[in-house]
Amino acid sequence: MVTTLQPPIEIPREWYSIVPDLPGKLPPVIDPVTRKIADKALLHRLFIDELARHEYSNERFIPIPQEVREAYSIWRPTPLVRAKRLEKALSTPARIYYKNETVSPSGSHKANAAVAQAYFAAKQGIKRLVTSTTAGQWGTALAFGCSIFGVGCTIFMSRSSYDGKPYRKDLAEMWGAELLPSPSTRTAVGRKILEEDPHGPGTMSIAKSEALEEARGDINARNSVGSIMNFVLASQTVVGQEAIAQMAAVDDYPDVLIGCVGGGSNFSGLFWPFYRDAVAKKGPKEIELIGAESTAAPRMTMGEYIYDHADAMRTSPLFKMYTVGHRFVPPVVHSGGLRVHGSAPTLSLLLHEGKIKPVAFNQLEAFEAGSMFAAVEGILPAPETAFAIKATIDEAKRCKETGEKKTILFNLCGHGLLDIEAYREYRSGKMSPGDADPAAIRKSLAEVKSLYPWLDQSS
Repeated sequence: MVTTLQPPIEIPREWYSIVPDLPGKLPPVIDPVTRKIADKALLHRLFIDELARHEYSNERFIPIPQEVREAYSIWRPTPLVRAKRLEKALSTPARIYYKNETVSPSGSHKANAAVAQAYFAAKQGIKRLVTSTTAGQWGTALAFGCSIFGVGCTIFMSRSSYDGKPYRKDLAEMWGAELLPSPSTRTAVGRKILEEDPHGPGTMSIAKSEALEEARGDINARNSVGSIMNFVLASQTVVGQEAIAQMAAVDDYPDVLIGCVGGGSNFSGLFWPFYRDAVAKKGPKEIELIGAESTAAPRMTMGEYIYDHADAMRTSPLFKMYTVGHRFVPPVVHSGGLRVHGSAPTLSLLLHEGKIKPVAFNQLEAFEAGSMFAAVEGILPAPETAFAIKATIDEAKRCKETGEKKTILFNLCGHGLLDIEAYREYRSGKMSPGDADPAAIRKSLAEVKSLYPWLDQSS
């Protein structure tokens, strides 16, 4: 029997930013043109004013506007579930919990950030948000958020996902969004890349270049992002804050926190509040943080901690992060949300300081875990979420071997109901592992480090 834990808790009233509590100073964002620390005006040209301010304000707690909390109330608080059937299937002494973010209207945690960005855009008078998406979870979530607050929405979606996940496109368009395959003929960036490779699968970094170009060309538009930036990750901390309250209600607290990692939004949204507990000495125990990534784009396990662009055409500022290089083209895999070249600077700093344990799996391993979870717990997870489930199963098996009665909490960050074709491919035996070529990663990283010889690229 699956036990859902829903104590009478309220939707959080503040977002938490980890920046003041990091173990070291976050490396500055660099403007590659001036070769200096990027000024605040650059962020305001790219993003909504209030979110740009959040990025550099160094606030620890940011009030959540009442209008955003009212929108959150459509699906929040989300359930905390004790996965007893999974525990039984694994014969593990571990207690396994998951935060079920699949219940949002768009089916993933991404709605937490999307609603906030759409609200601040509407408040500023911005007419349109332009964004990039890979698997489409962020794109559909932003379409939903924009529909609530009456803001236009343009989405550049990596072509491999645009072709392979048509239902996400349909859902976004039902909410009034305009969605284009990337690379597209809409932008100069897209046309240039199509000339070089007319049948390329696209990447998140290419889609981001297109979104940046599109937003810069419209005074009434701003770029919107679903991960990487501090203001995005902070808006996801409603997940971890609720989880702390829900676990307290059942007199438990995690030994291990697990999330899948692309840019880092769902994992950070879960663990940041628990990390704050540790910094404030409120947590009852030390927690192990495990980030699960795809071997198709193994930033944390095979990348380097260096300055890199967020987009393929180098129009963004430079961020210090774990990256495999902005021009690296990962193998086409079904976990498009993990098929990105770099992870959030905050997450990267914590990884560099040894606070996070990275693990990498191929998509066959992940789909095996996701299929098992669906069979015993009844929820089909998104391909990205399946990587977190694989890491959870591995930890639970270790507990069986050692006899440790650990409490494991992971973020079930999205459902896979729009990914049935991917599961069909797995079940038919036609799916490949989707591992990245190490030589291609080395070449990509060498190119990044050669671009700016004046930058200190030491780890």
